[in-house]
Amino acid sequence: MNLTAPAISRFPVPELADMPEDIRERILVVQEKAGFIPNVFLALANRPDEFRAFVAYHDALMEKQGALSKADREMIVVVVSSHNQCQYCVVAHGAILRVRAKNALIADQVATNYRKADITPRQKVMLDYAMKVTTAAYEVNDADFERLKAQGFTEDDAWDIASIAGFFGLSNRLANVASIRPNDEFYQIGR
Repeated sequence: MNLTAPAISRFPVPELADMPEDIRERILVVQEKAGFIPNVFLALANRPDEFRAFVAYHDALMEKQGALSKADREMIVVVVSSHNQCQYCVVAHGAILRVRAKNALIADQVATNYRKADITPRQKVMLDYAMKVTTAAYEVNDADFERLKAQGFTEDDAWDIASIAGFFGLSNRLANVASIRPNDEFYQIGR
């Protein structure tokens, strides 16, 4: 029987007390809200400048107001992360998606196969575009924008979808290389 907790990351994880004050404060705010510290914050804290840039860009994409709901944004993350086989992001953002969509099934459905999930035609077009950005961005063309427009998406929305897909492509790769472990708490959230 293993009595030690599994590693959060294959890279060093600093102690909370040893982190720069601004990062420690940010992490404590998240802990107070969530009831635990997501492992990604601890893993990223090893590189303070990158932590700050990563979190700032994440928040700019995921917390903004706009035509994409917060649930839509999380759905993009789950689909992209599933394609990129990023266990951390599928599990963590799947939990957030369940809460934001008020739907206990949606994260599992879109992570497995969004084309068969119980989603709207608008969301399917959104996810088709996000997947194209993820797998073949060099093929994005005017027809993709026409499909988005037909579902009520604007050019700003298309930029946001592409930015979320691109940012989480980066995030997925870092989480996979670092072998960041999802917190156990994420598995039960929103179920």
